[in-house]
Amino acid sequence: MSPMGNASSARAASSALLFGAAVLDGIPESAVIGLSLLEGGSVGVAVLAAVFISNLPEALSSSNGMRASGSGTGHVLITWSWVVLASAIAAAAGYGLLENASNNTVALIQAFAGGAVLTMLADTMMPQAFQHGGRAVGLLTVLGFSTAYLLTLVE
Repeated sequence: MSPMGNASSARAASSALLFGAAVLDGIPESAVIGLSLLEGGSVGVAVLAAVFISNLPEALSSSNGMRASGSGTGHVLITWSWVVLASAIAAAAGYGLLENASNNTVALIQAFAGGAVLTMLADTMMPQAFQHGGRAVGLLTVLGFSTAYLLTLVE
């Protein structure tokens, strides 16, 4: 296989991993959004900002990888539409099915979402970030986590 073929298949595998991570962490994140509606009647700014900020680079990188490996724009949009639909269903389920859930059940859902995010970061995002961004990536990661924490204080 040519070096270009290897790079293309590596991008395709990387974008598939990012997509899988988006689904694995998007569903429990959405369930948490549904749970937050139960707790306070509205979704907190911190929760929405954290979900958006954490998923945007993941989605952009995965979409870029899909396009680079030959997927058309329509395919990329349809693929992400399925993720949005699955997330919306998970948010509705979080709201409708988890009203009387125990603290342990809620903690398990949150831990699964956090674990999926960490897996995606460790396997895909951080190696690519260090490759393209250098040493500043570590500092920017800490700043990102700090910003997410500060957003929780706003509520």
